[in-house]
Amino acid sequence: MPAALPDPNLLLIDDEPANIALLQAIFQRAGYRRVKGFTDPAEALAVAAVSAPDLVLLDLNMPRIDGYEVTRRLRETQPPGSFLPILILTADISSRSRQRALAGGATDFLTKPFDNTEVLQRCRNFLETRALHMALQDQNARLEEIVRRRTHDLEQTLAELRATQAMQVEQERMRALGEMSDGIADDFNNQLTAMLGYSDLLLLNDAQMLSNKILTRRYLENIRTAAQESSAIVGRLKKFCRPRATGDVFLPLNLSKLVQESATLTQPRWRGQARAGGATITVRLDLQSAPDVLGNAAELREVVANLVFNAVDAMPEGGTITLRTRRTDSGRVCLEVADTGIGMSQETRRRCLEPFFTTKHEAGKGLGLSMVYGVVKRHDGELNIHTAPGDGATISICLPAVEPVAIASAPEGATPRSRRSLRVLLVEDDPAVREAVSEYLRCDSHEVSTAVTGREGLEKFVEGNFDLVVTDLALEELNGEGLATAIREHDAAVPIILVTGYTDLVPREGRFNAVLHKPLVPGELWRAIAQVTAEGATLSEPQLVVL
Repeated sequence: MPAALPDPNLLLIDDEPANIALLQAIFQRAGYRRVKGFTDPAEALAVAAVSAPDLVLLDLNMPRIDGYEVTRRLRETQPPGSFLPILILTADISSRSRQRALAGGATDFLTKPFDNTEVLQRCRNFLETRALHMALQDQNARLEEIVRRRTHDLEQTLAELRATQAMQVEQERMRALGEMSDGIADDFNNQLTAMLGYSDLLLLNDAQMLSNKILTRRYLENIRTAAQESSAIVGRLKKFCRPRATGDVFLPLNLSKLVQESATLTQPRWRGQARAGGATITVRLDLQSAPDVLGNAAELREVVANLVFNAVDAMPEGGTITLRTRRTDSGRVCLEVADTGIGMSQETRRRCLEPFFTTKHEAGKGLGLSMVYGVVKRHDGELNIHTAPGDGATISICLPAVEPVAIASAPEGATPRSRRSLRVLLVEDDPAVREAVSEYLRCDSHEVSTAVTGREGLEKFVEGNFDLVVTDLALEELNGEGLATAIREHDAAVPIILVTGYTDLVPREGRFNAVLHKPLVPGELWRAIAQVTAEGATLSEPQLVVL
């Protein structure tokens, strides 16, 4: 078969039966078997819609539907990117007709009478071109399918890689926490020893204690100091362990304050554990005044902690770690962590930021510095390492500075004795906390009504007439946020104070006039009440957050 397609489908359209018969004879003698001729263009179009032709030979001047309209309709039925050759065979020899036919979608134009050999050769060329075009389309479709499958495989592999990396990073964070756990437990046990010891002394010798008010007060002050220190330990631990959220917002941060907090947080590792191993490590702070930086506090604490841990590992015999903050001439704020340890070789320096590269063998995953580098990049910062074998290492991180933001603070000197007695609704599910906070409020001359669940609190608020609501966040039936929303629908002006231990879950929509963090002491509550009930205080003002 001379045609490029195995069995091409030819469609002949001419209103003269003699012309159809002639063309059929020409093509059949040339070996073409599927040759259909029509004198009615409408019938031909209907057949073309069912059985797609590979080549159309078309007369131009026909009654009812002329060749121009047939060409237009045929082109409309073709999918984008397809190639259907349409050869016009007509007795109209005017250049205008040729131009109109070609402009309307015809592939070529021959005038009658035509040369049989020329018609056959042109049709062979068209069919070869159509065959090549169809082969190209088929190849493109196969390539697109291969690309689609491979893209899907790559996306799946990438998702698995990200999940693995996230798991490894979380393991690295837990490893860092594990390094501090023994020291943290020791700190807790020290504080618990003081609290349990002094409370036992008070209980065992209650008659003697009551008569010796000075000694009793000293014991109680020692218990309170130990409890405050325990609360501080919990606060530092929560800041380090807070899960990273995908929607974390970068806020203005005081880098020097954050470094100081991180130095305290890591103290069990560089002081207690190092001394237990026979080494003495000193941490020196050189924190200069500098503008705030825009960042994620939890991530930057992890950065400082990882750098401190690396410095400790680099000083097995002890030494000094210097944490320094400063403002550069370019206006950036820099953090430097310098140690007097063993330093790095050129190879270690070159590879230390690579994920999973470690010199600690089984002791580490090799993600500490790579995680630090990733956090610094997310903060639009720069990281530089200066080191030499035996000469210690200094890691410098520079972050963009931002203008400081004014933060509303509680008024100083608030003491029990508010300006007026208030009717307060307290919603708290923990009996011990509920009793303690109730006493705080009564000591400040307020009338207290309590509820255990959010639903009970809402019912009491609707039935009563309250000047102030104090609520927990984690409540049964209706949580503190839902309770505040429902109360606002009844009374948009009543002050609401949130007391919670879930500091990272506090809503930012302004439902609360003040947010107090557990463990709560009386002075914080009294100061918050004084502020939210002061003349002119409104919900539109910034929330008061008492730490």
